Amino acid sequence: MTTNLNTLVTALYVKIDDDLAGIRRLPGRPPKLSHSELLCLAVMQAMLGFHCEARWLRYVRTHLQDMFPFIPQDAGYNKRLRAALPQIKRVIRVLAKDTDFWHDTVWITDSTPVPCGMSRPTVKRSELAGWANYGYCASHSRFFWGLRLYLVCTPSGMPILWALADPKLGEREVLAAMLEVDAELVRERPGLLLIRRCRPSSGTPRRGRSRRTRCAR
Repeated sequence: MTTNLNTLVTALYVKIDDDLAGIRRLPGRPPKLSHSELLCLAVMQAMLGFHCEARWLRYVRTHLQDMFPFIPQDAGYNKRLRAALPQIKRVIRVLAKDTDFWHDTVWITDSTPVPCGMSRPTVKRSELAGWANYGYCASHSRFFWGLRLYLVCTPSGMPILWALADPKLGEREVLAAMLEVDAELVRERPGLLLIRRCRPSSGTPRRGRSRRTRCAR
């Protein structure tokens, strides 16, 4: 298990470091934890299913100390991780493109509510005010205050696109915006078939089972 993990970490680090080779380095003293090592740790955290950064850093210090001699404290790691979000997204896409699932010409899309507050005082004080809104979850037959997570993936489960949107927005409107932002992905797949489930655009409850429709782009 340890040998396989070390091999995976080494291969992942080489892949990330090669991808960052053309990026200009910032002037000044290089950090003790290089940018390639930081991105490698971030991707490994997701691959191994660690949802808590503190638990992940404890695991690294215990099992991967020989591969990552310097591990920053929790606050420093989180600060650098947030600053490196665009690079993390780029690395995830680079890794996804290396799989056969990425080139599938059938996409499936669905959405799920992301509640962000349960009380009126929370709604008023939350920093999400202006982003979050009230919507209706048909699966649980209840209203919620928050956002709606949209996911576009292949039939095998490979995520392609995702977005957080106002739950009062129509699904067609959100999907059109997602496809417009990443229009290059659509152009790379002639005859792309997008399968989605119809939902009411107003965010209000509707009787009956949702039907499925296919949209070719």
